[in-house]
Amino acid sequence: MTAVRTFFWRGSEVPFRAGESIAAALAGSNIHGFGKDPAGSPTRYFCGIGACQSCLVRVDGRATEACLEPVYDGMVVMALEDDDA
Repeated sequence: MTAVRTFFWRGSEVPFRAGESIAAALAGSNIHGFGKDPAGSPTRYFCGIGACQSCLVRVDGRATEACLEPVYDGMVVMALEDDDA
């Protein structure tokens, strides 16, 4: 039996499958928004290839596209507008 792998999205634990991107894991948990852009509009999973940057999130203090970033067990992912704490 395989242990459930999880990461943290804005403080909530989210399960994922090996090899998934952050965006795919969030979508699999019915989470489709990634916070708000600088203009205050909701961001979302759009192109899936890193071209649009609509799914920007913060991992370890750096901005990255959720559709391209592989998720790993224990990863902490925040929306861009979230505090570091």
